[in-house]
Amino acid sequence: MTTVQLLIVALSAIVLVGVLGAFVIAYRRSESPGRPARSWRSGLSRETRKADRSALDTPVQVRPTEAVTDHAVEVAVTEAITAEETVEEESEEPVAAMQAVEVMRVEELSPQEAGVNRRQFFTRALGATFGAFLGLNGISYLAFLWPRLSGGFGSDIDVGAIADLQTEVVLNDGSILPKFVPEARAYVVPFAESDISRSQFEGSGVVAGGLTALFQRCVHLGCRVPWCDASQGFECPCHGSKYNYVGEYEAGPAPRNLDRFAVEDQNGRLIVKTGTIIQSARATAKTVQYPQGPSCIALNSPEV
Repeated sequence: MTTVQLLIVALSAIVLVGVLGAFVIAYRRSESPGRPARSWRSGLSRETRKADRSALDTPVQVRPTEAVTDHAVEVAVTEAITAEETVEEESEEPVAAMQAVEVMRVEELSPQEAGVNRRQFFTRALGATFGAFLGLNGISYLAFLWPRLSGGFGSDIDVGAIADLQTEVVLNDGSILPKFVPEARAYVVPFAESDISRSQFEGSGVVAGGLTALFQRCVHLGCRVPWCDASQGFECPCHGSKYNYVGEYEAGPAPRNLDRFAVEDQNGRLIVKTGTIIQSARATAKTVQYPQGPSCIALNSPEV
């Protein structure tokens, strides 16, 4: 994976974590013990609160206090004794009425006892939906940028044994037949070790075991460049750019040589590092001869 892709992945992860963190902090603050608990009255309807205020605004008549005399005390004691004796003889209806009054008492409940009201439910549901949307989009975005764990473009790909590849890309008559590797999007072609020193690729890590891996994409506008067996080179049908079999620029509007991947010899096997793309300017001194036969396409665009 290139540095730019790594930066994009890192920034995407930071943004995703930041958004989720902000959501979690907001949710925690709404449920924080330090915040004053919402009163049970906030869960009542507007009509109920209005009725309570009307009841509180009703004036209460208070009789003026009268002077207490000894006679009044005796009368009060006598009435209390009489009332106590009368209670035992009365029916249970007043008791039931008293119990009914006691049931009407209103007790203030804590937020935990009251549970979640409708507004809180919809707020949390909306937050959960938004968080799930961000999570799914973040995962799909990272999955698009990150190379597949099982291998694929953007990762290191084992394309085969070097000895087998050397005999496969160079035929008995000496002609070249590149091996196309779909998962690497690359052509594996021969590159003689003796030619490295007089090429512009010396020390760039693009040749291993006498082989190099060329990116299939034309550097002009991104078309896939097919192999022309007759001319022994790559010729783009879109605008006529041409390259020799080691990917050096030969003709057309292409601004540089074909891009190539870093390669490595690991225990006799060719590893193509598709996450590392090497670019190079148009070659002024060609490493191999081109063309070696008739071209497969006409040159549609003048050389620039």
